[in-house]
Amino acid sequence: MNEGRKWWALAAVGTGVLVSTIDGSIVNIALNTLVQAFASNLNVVEWVVLGYLLTLVCTLLIMGRLGDMYGKRRTYLIGFALFTIASLLCATAPSIVALIGFRVLQGIGAAMIQAVGPALPVTAFPARERGMALGAIGSFVAAGILIGPALGGVLLQYIGWEAIFFVNLPIGVLGWWLTIRSISPDHTTRPGQRFDLIGAVLMAVTLFCLLLGLTEGPLWGWSDSRVIGLFATSLIGGILFVWWEWRHPQPMLQLRMFRRLAFSLNLLAALILFLGISFNLLLTPLFFQLVYQFDLQRTGLMLMALPIALSLTSPIGGRLSDRFGPRVLTIVGLLVTGCALLGLSTTTPVTPPLQMLSFLILLGIGVGLFQSPNNSTVLGDAPPEALGVASGLLAVVRTIGQTGGIALAGAIWASQIFALNGGPVTPLTAAPPPILAGGYDVAMRVAALLAAITIVPSLIGGYALQRQIAPARPPVAD
Repeated sequence: MNEGRKWWALAAVGTGVLVSTIDGSIVNIALNTLVQAFASNLNVVEWVVLGYLLTLVCTLLIMGRLGDMYGKRRTYLIGFALFTIASLLCATAPSIVALIGFRVLQGIGAAMIQAVGPALPVTAFPARERGMALGAIGSFVAAGILIGPALGGVLLQYIGWEAIFFVNLPIGVLGWWLTIRSISPDHTTRPGQRFDLIGAVLMAVTLFCLLLGLTEGPLWGWSDSRVIGLFATSLIGGILFVWWEWRHPQPMLQLRMFRRLAFSLNLLAALILFLGISFNLLLTPLFFQLVYQFDLQRTGLMLMALPIALSLTSPIGGRLSDRFGPRVLTIVGLLVTGCALLGLSTTTPVTPPLQMLSFLILLGIGVGLFQSPNNSTVLGDAPPEALGVASGLLAVVRTIGQTGGIALAGAIWASQIFALNGGPVTPLTAAPPPILAGGYDVAMRVAALLAAITIVPSLIGGYALQRQIAPARPPVAD
């Protein structure tokens, strides 16, 4: 691929990642509007969000495997087309049930985009520039997180809820054109490939039950029979999935990939870190609104600091990892992230908001420095024939970490509020600001501890990667 074409390829992938990330967050701000538009209730309308996210996560590895089997470019183009058509159907949905169904279809398209998207720059860019390319993809993700709620608010205020889906149409057409123009056609696939349908079903059921249990556990109660049943089904499904994959001649997930220390340990590092930074995603907006008493607009402006810092730092982190190696950058990123979370844990009701803002910026810098080289290590150590599955695994790990982290953060925050208050308080948000701040501080210290724990697998994984690379270097002449 020539020098100019690889940048067009990056733009094509970035467009897909951007639009699918925006769509994961843009609908959140429209839930109340949808309740009124369809004369429904929040318990039903929330499935407009849950249906998309659960479908996305449960089909990511499936789409990654299909990309490895039948071609990543082909899978990416089909996903873009499906996502765009589903967006049009969502905008014209006649009922809330139809809207939920079309969002599931949209989630399948987004899974195809996100599963193989990050693998395309890996094949388009030389190995020495892989970190930079993945860093740029991280910037598109951060931009999508940043743009989604703000764009959704403007469209809802001045046009209507349909516009949050119509806006995907021109982006989808642009992404399709860029992909056709810049991504090289797939090579001929190997004959005799078979899709592992039973493994795909077992994995989808396992992830669905796990994520639904983590999502609804705080609402239904962790001792609720439905939550226990979901977790039990997830555990049984996971065991059956591993048993089946070990015995299948062409498994959907090659479990032997996890024998590669750099691959498996850096995936574990991503999971632990996303558990930790999810504490910030849940609790910091609540701190701004309940402790500082900020309105929604001011809260939104403050929260923009982290994704802006992340989007600016990701490509820098990727370029530095190409030059100095990923191991140093991931450790530096984790140290910065831990310091930022510790800084947030010192916040009280009288702490200047600018101090909290500075720690949010520092947190974005730390995550940006970690994420690009870590992803580069995972994809660089994956077998070439399984890049789609490896790319999907990164997205699955991120989502499980975020979902589990939010549930854990809520539980820790609530328990600390009860302890500081001397007993339960209903609703939880009615506790006095100093008590709310005290619960926040403890939760952020736990998040900082998780960031510190992440250093262990990251360090060992980086060392394992270094040992793999060393034998390939030519000996030094005497």
